[in-house]
Amino acid sequence: MTRDGLILDFGKRFFLRHATEADHAALRKICLETGDAGEDATAREDDPDLIGEIYSVPYQVFEPDFAFVVDGPSGVVGYLLGAPDTASLCARLETDWYPSLQHHVADPGPDTAHWQGSDWARRRIHHPDLAIPAAIAAFPSHGHIDLLPPARGKGIGRKCIGFLENRLAETGSTGLWLEVHPRNAKAQRFYTSLGYQHVPEADVPDQALYMAKRLMPVR
Repeated sequence: MTRDGLILDFGKRFFLRHATEADHAALRKICLETGDAGEDATAREDDPDLIGEIYSVPYQVFEPDFAFVVDGPSGVVGYLLGAPDTASLCARLETDWYPSLQHHVADPGPDTAHWQGSDWARRRIHHPDLAIPAAIAAFPSHGHIDLLPPARGKGIGRKCIGFLENRLAETGSTGLWLEVHPRNAKAQRFYTSLGYQHVPEADVPDQALYMAKRLMPVR
């Protein structure tokens, strides 16, 4: 392991650095192994790459200045991803990301009774929901963090979120939101401890929960 590109040193050979194209496999793997409400989704998915193609890899492609990985003694063990302007990222995903994925996977159709394995991801690729709920429109930026077990319980997540908040505030962002699975009670408690609040759910899709925090722009 090298420490090239070190941005934050967490101690005990864990550190944060910018994600690169060479990290795409690691981004997919981490997304898979945290993809079931924070737990390992490997047994559920028949295509282990699709979940990362939706939730992690695009950030490195379209928001490289806000895409980071946590390196540890055994390699990449987490990621920290963000977008200063959610609406702009969603527009690029719609025109520049999902069309190419659609050429490689078949649409399983709308009948969930016939879905198996990663069909939910295939359906999302063909019918991505990129609309921003009105409830979170007041928070222009969003973030995404996942850590594998070796990186948990060390204060790394707390330091990562603080780092992302500062980076986004430097761009002039006035607010940050994160999507949390309703079953992931640990994540909800974690974000609450950092000052995040649940966003009213009137127009929030099923199986989605948003937590948000105001930021003080510094530029």
